Amino acid sequence: MRVLPNVTATRYVTPLREGGSLPAIVEADDLGTYVVKFHGAGQGRKALVAEVIAGELARRLGLRMPDIVTVDLDPVIGRHEPDPDVQDLLKASSGRNLGIDYLPGSLGFDPLAWTPDPSFAAEVLWFDALIGNVDRSWRNPNLLIWHRDVWLIDHGASLYFHHAWASAAKLLAKPYEAGDHVLATFVDDAALAAAGRRLRPLVTDDLLREIVDLVPAGWLEDEPGFASAADVADAYVAQLHARAAAPEAWLPEVGPVRPARPPAPRGAGRPGWLRR
Repeated sequence: MRVLPNVTATRYVTPLREGGSLPAIVEADDLGTYVVKFHGAGQGRKALVAEVIAGELARRLGLRMPDIVTVDLDPVIGRHEPDPDVQDLLKASSGRNLGIDYLPGSLGFDPLAWTPDPSFAAEVLWFDALIGNVDRSWRNPNLLIWHRDVWLIDHGASLYFHHAWASAAKLLAKPYEAGDHVLATFVDDAALAAAGRRLRPLVTDDLLREIVDLVPAGWLEDEPGFASAADVADAYVAQLHARAAAPEAWLPEVGPVRPARPPAPRGAGRPGWLRR
Protein backbone atom coordinates (compact mmCIF):
# COMPACT_ATOMS: atom_id res chain seq x y z
CA MET A 1 0.00 0.00 0.00
CA ARG A 2 1.33 3.43 -0.92
CA VAL A 3 1.91 5.84 1.95
CA LEU A 4 2.82 9.49 2.15
CA PRO A 5 6.54 10.18 2.59
CA ASN A 6 7.40 10.72 6.23
CA VAL A 7 10.09 13.14 7.39
CA THR A 8 11.33 14.31 10.76
CA ALA A 9 11.35 17.98 11.65
CA THR A 10 14.87 19.20 12.40
CA ARG A 11 14.41 22.97 12.74
CA TYR A 12 11.44 25.15 13.52
CA VAL A 13 12.08 28.16 11.27
CA THR A 14 9.23 30.57 11.87
CA PRO A 15 5.53 30.56 12.68
CA LEU A 16 3.15 31.91 10.05
CA ARG A 17 1.42 34.25 12.44
CA GLU A 18 -1.27 35.36 10.02
CA GLY A 19 -2.55 31.80 9.83
CA GLY A 20 -5.55 31.05 12.00
CA SER A 21 -4.16 27.65 12.95
CA LEU A 22 -0.60 28.98 13.42
CA PRO A 23 1.16 26.79 10.82
CA ALA A 24 4.92 27.13 10.55
CA ILE A 25 7.82 26.85 8.17
CA VAL A 26 9.90 23.87 9.24
CA GLU A 27 13.04 22.21 7.91
CA ALA A 28 13.24 18.43 7.85
CA ASP A 29 15.79 15.64 7.72
CA ASP A 30 15.28 15.17 3.96
CA LEU A 31 16.69 18.73 3.51
CA GLY A 32 13.24 19.90 2.47
CA THR A 33 11.35 22.92 3.79
CA TYR A 34 7.65 22.55 4.55
CA VAL A 35 4.65 24.50 5.69
CA VAL A 36 3.58 22.34 8.61
CA LYS A 37 0.05 22.20 9.95
CA PHE A 38 -0.30 20.75 13.43
CA HIS A 39 -2.79 18.25 14.78
CA GLY A 40 -2.83 20.18 18.07
CA ALA A 41 -4.23 23.33 16.42
CA GLY A 42 -7.80 24.43 16.93
CA GLN A 43 -9.04 22.77 13.73
CA GLY A 44 -7.64 19.45 14.94
CA ARG A 45 -6.69 16.40 12.96
CA LYS A 46 -9.73 16.61 10.63
CA ALA A 47 -8.16 19.61 8.94
CA LEU A 48 -5.11 17.44 8.23
CA VAL A 49 -7.31 14.63 6.90
CA ALA A 50 -9.02 17.09 4.56
CA GLU A 51 -5.62 18.38 3.39
CA VAL A 52 -4.52 14.87 2.44
CA ILE A 53 -7.72 13.69 0.78
CA ALA A 54 -8.55 16.90 -1.09
CA GLY A 55 -4.96 17.69 -1.98
CA GLU A 56 -4.17 14.25 -3.33
CA LEU A 57 -7.49 14.12 -5.21
CA ALA A 58 -6.58 17.43 -6.87
CA ARG A 59 -3.25 15.95 -7.90
CA ARG A 60 -4.88 12.84 -9.40
CA LEU A 61 -7.27 15.06 -11.35
CA GLY A 62 -4.35 16.86 -12.97
CA LEU A 63 -4.31 20.02 -10.85
CA ARG A 64 -0.99 21.19 -9.47
CA MET A 65 -0.46 20.58 -5.77
CA PRO A 66 2.75 20.93 -3.75
CA ASP A 67 3.99 17.61 -2.41
CA ILE A 68 2.38 16.43 0.82
CA VAL A 69 4.30 14.60 3.53
CA THR A 70 3.78 13.66 7.14
CA VAL A 71 6.15 15.29 9.61
CA ASP A 72 7.25 13.73 12.89
CA LEU A 73 7.66 16.43 15.50
CA ASP A 74 9.57 16.52 18.76
CA PRO A 75 8.31 19.68 20.52
CA VAL A 76 11.83 20.39 21.73
CA ILE A 77 12.71 21.87 18.31
CA GLY A 78 10.70 24.97 19.20
CA ARG A 79 12.34 25.53 22.55
CA HIS A 80 13.81 28.86 21.46
CA GLU A 81 10.49 30.23 20.19
CA PRO A 82 9.50 32.91 22.73
CA ASP A 83 5.77 32.91 22.00
CA PRO A 84 3.96 30.80 24.64
CA ASP A 85 1.13 30.08 22.16
CA VAL A 86 3.65 28.45 19.82
CA GLN A 87 5.18 26.50 22.68
CA ASP A 88 1.75 25.22 23.72
CA LEU A 89 0.89 24.28 20.13
CA LEU A 90 4.09 22.30 19.67
CA LYS A 91 3.60 20.48 22.97
CA ALA A 92 0.09 19.54 21.87
CA SER A 93 1.34 18.34 18.47
CA SER A 94 3.99 15.80 19.38
CA GLY A 95 4.11 12.98 16.86
CA ARG A 96 2.84 13.03 13.30
CA ASN A 97 1.72 16.23 11.60
CA LEU A 98 1.16 17.37 8.01
CA GLY A 99 3.72 19.07 5.78
CA ILE A 100 3.15 20.82 2.46
CA ASP A 101 6.17 21.52 0.30
CA TYR A 102 7.15 25.16 0.66
CA LEU A 103 7.31 26.95 -2.70
CA PRO A 104 9.99 29.62 -2.27
CA GLY A 105 9.33 32.84 -4.13
CA SER A 106 5.72 32.00 -4.93
CA LEU A 107 3.13 34.76 -5.15
CA GLY A 108 -0.53 34.67 -4.30
CA PHE A 109 -2.92 34.64 -7.23
CA ASP A 110 -4.27 38.11 -8.00
CA PRO A 111 -7.40 37.96 -10.20
CA LEU A 112 -6.85 41.56 -11.29
CA ALA A 113 -3.38 40.82 -12.62
CA TRP A 114 -3.72 37.38 -14.17
CA THR A 115 -6.47 35.88 -16.30
CA PRO A 116 -6.60 32.09 -15.93
CA ASP A 117 -7.20 29.66 -18.73
CA PRO A 118 -10.98 29.08 -18.82
CA SER A 119 -10.68 25.29 -18.79
CA PHE A 120 -8.34 25.42 -15.80
CA ALA A 121 -10.66 27.77 -13.94
CA ALA A 122 -13.61 25.48 -14.66
CA GLU A 123 -11.76 22.39 -13.44
CA VAL A 124 -10.77 24.07 -10.18
CA LEU A 125 -14.34 25.25 -9.62
CA TRP A 126 -15.73 21.78 -10.36
CA PHE A 127 -13.21 20.21 -7.99
CA ASP A 128 -14.00 22.70 -5.21
CA ALA A 129 -17.72 22.07 -5.66
CA LEU A 130 -17.14 18.33 -5.32
CA ILE A 131 -15.19 18.63 -2.05
CA GLY A 132 -17.24 21.53 -0.69
CA ASN A 133 -14.26 23.84 -0.44
CA VAL A 134 -15.43 27.15 1.04
CA ASP A 135 -11.94 28.65 1.16
CA ARG A 136 -11.03 29.77 -2.35
CA SER A 137 -12.59 33.20 -2.30
CA TRP A 138 -11.67 36.64 -3.60
CA ARG A 139 -10.37 37.46 -0.13
CA ASN A 140 -8.34 34.28 0.18
CA PRO A 141 -7.73 32.58 -3.19
CA ASN A 142 -5.43 29.82 -1.91
CA LEU A 143 -3.78 29.71 -5.31
CA LEU A 144 -0.07 30.33 -5.78
CA ILE A 145 1.83 31.44 -8.86
CA TRP A 146 5.12 29.57 -8.94
CA HIS A 147 7.38 29.09 -11.97
CA ARG A 148 4.58 30.60 -14.10
CA ASP A 149 2.13 27.86 -13.13
CA VAL A 150 -0.83 27.98 -10.75
CA TRP A 151 -0.75 25.71 -7.70
CA LEU A 152 -3.57 24.84 -5.31
CA ILE A 153 -3.03 25.00 -1.54
CA ASP A 154 -4.97 24.93 1.75
CA HIS A 155 -7.85 22.47 1.65
CA GLY A 156 -8.32 22.04 5.38
CA ALA A 157 -11.74 23.72 5.28
CA SER A 158 -13.14 21.24 2.74
CA LEU A 159 -15.00 17.95 3.37
CA TYR A 160 -17.16 19.67 5.98
CA PHE A 161 -19.41 16.58 6.10
CA HIS A 162 -16.84 14.87 8.34
CA HIS A 163 -17.61 17.29 11.16
CA ALA A 164 -21.07 15.70 11.49
CA TRP A 165 -21.02 12.16 10.19
CA ALA A 166 -24.54 11.44 11.44
CA SER A 167 -25.94 13.90 8.90
CA ALA A 168 -23.34 13.40 6.16
CA ALA A 169 -25.82 11.73 3.82
CA LYS A 170 -27.95 14.87 3.83
CA LEU A 171 -25.02 16.81 2.37
CA LEU A 172 -24.51 14.58 -0.67
CA ALA A 173 -26.72 16.74 -2.86
CA LYS A 174 -26.02 20.06 -1.14
CA PRO A 175 -25.56 22.70 -3.87
CA TYR A 176 -22.22 24.46 -3.94
CA GLU A 177 -22.31 28.21 -3.43
CA ALA A 178 -19.92 29.67 -6.01
CA GLY A 179 -20.80 33.34 -5.70
CA ASP A 180 -17.62 34.18 -3.80
CA HIS A 181 -15.30 31.74 -5.60
CA VAL A 182 -12.25 33.52 -6.97
CA LEU A 183 -12.50 31.82 -10.38
CA ALA A 184 -16.28 31.88 -10.87
CA THR A 185 -16.26 35.00 -13.05
CA PHE A 186 -13.85 33.32 -15.48
CA VAL A 187 -16.15 30.32 -16.06
CA ASP A 188 -19.39 29.85 -17.95
CA ASP A 189 -21.84 26.97 -17.70
CA ALA A 190 -20.52 25.29 -20.84
CA ALA A 191 -16.93 25.29 -19.54
CA LEU A 192 -18.06 23.94 -16.17
CA ALA A 193 -20.01 21.14 -17.88
CA ALA A 194 -16.97 20.28 -20.00
CA ALA A 195 -14.80 20.14 -16.89
CA GLY A 196 -17.25 17.71 -15.34
CA ARG A 197 -17.19 15.47 -18.39
CA ARG A 198 -13.43 15.17 -18.05
CA LEU A 199 -13.11 14.93 -14.29
CA ARG A 200 -16.14 12.95 -13.17
CA PRO A 201 -15.07 9.62 -14.77
CA LEU A 202 -11.73 9.90 -12.97
CA VAL A 203 -13.31 9.93 -9.51
CA THR A 204 -13.64 6.19 -9.17
CA ASP A 205 -14.07 4.08 -6.08
CA ASP A 206 -10.58 2.66 -6.59
CA LEU A 207 -9.02 6.10 -6.88
CA LEU A 208 -10.77 7.35 -3.75
CA ARG A 209 -9.71 4.26 -1.85
CA GLU A 210 -6.09 4.79 -2.88
CA ILE A 211 -6.22 8.40 -1.72
CA VAL A 212 -8.01 7.80 1.58
CA ASP A 213 -5.56 5.03 2.40
CA LEU A 214 -2.83 7.69 2.44
CA VAL A 215 -4.33 9.20 5.59
CA PRO A 216 -2.47 7.97 8.69
CA ALA A 217 -4.77 5.60 10.56
CA GLY A 218 -4.13 7.45 13.80
CA TRP A 219 -5.89 10.51 12.41
CA LEU A 220 -9.05 8.45 11.87
CA GLU A 221 -9.19 6.68 15.22
CA ASP A 222 -11.75 7.25 17.98
CA GLU A 223 -14.31 8.81 15.67
CA PRO A 224 -17.74 8.73 17.37
CA GLY A 225 -20.14 6.34 15.66
CA PHE A 226 -17.43 4.19 14.07
CA ALA A 227 -15.93 0.95 15.31
CA SER A 228 -12.53 1.43 13.70
CA ALA A 229 -10.35 3.70 11.60
CA ALA A 230 -11.01 1.40 8.64
CA ASP A 231 -14.73 2.08 8.95
CA VAL A 232 -14.06 5.83 8.90
CA ALA A 233 -11.94 5.43 5.77
CA ASP A 234 -14.78 3.50 4.13
CA ALA A 235 -17.17 6.33 4.97
CA TYR A 236 -14.95 8.93 3.26
CA VAL A 237 -14.77 6.79 0.12
CA ALA A 238 -18.52 6.18 0.06
CA GLN A 239 -19.41 9.84 0.67
CA LEU A 240 -17.15 11.23 -2.04
CA HIS A 241 -18.00 8.52 -4.55
CA ALA A 242 -21.73 9.09 -4.08
CA ARG A 243 -21.36 12.86 -4.42
CA ALA A 244 -19.24 12.54 -7.56
CA ALA A 245 -21.88 10.28 -9.09
CA ALA A 246 -24.55 13.00 -9.14
CA PRO A 247 -22.98 16.39 -9.95
CA GLU A 248 -26.25 17.66 -11.38
CA ALA A 249 -27.47 17.98 -7.78
CA TRP A 250 -24.63 20.15 -6.48
CA LEU A 251 -22.95 21.82 -9.43
CA PRO A 252 -23.56 25.58 -9.38
CA GLU A 253 -24.95 27.60 -12.25
CA VAL A 254 -22.44 30.31 -13.05
CA GLY A 255 -24.01 31.88 -16.12
CA PRO A 256 -21.80 33.61 -18.71
CA VAL A 257 -18.23 34.79 -18.17
CA ARG A 258 -18.42 38.13 -16.37
CA PRO A 259 -15.77 40.78 -17.07
CA ALA A 260 -16.56 42.83 -13.97
CA ARG A 261 -14.38 41.80 -11.03
CA PRO A 262 -14.42 42.69 -7.34
CA PRO A 263 -11.63 44.82 -5.89
CA ALA A 264 -8.32 43.08 -5.23
CA PRO A 265 -8.54 41.12 -1.97
CA ARG A 266 -6.57 42.39 0.96
CA GLY A 267 -3.17 40.71 0.93
CA ALA A 268 -3.21 39.91 -2.80
CA GLY A 269 0.22 38.94 -4.02
CA ARG A 270 1.06 37.05 -0.82
CA PRO A 271 0.89 33.27 -0.54
CA GLY A 272 -2.43 32.04 0.78
CA TRP A 273 -0.87 30.30 3.75
CA LEU A 274 0.54 33.68 4.84
CA ARG A 275 -2.90 35.28 4.83
CA ARG A 276 -4.76 32.67 6.85
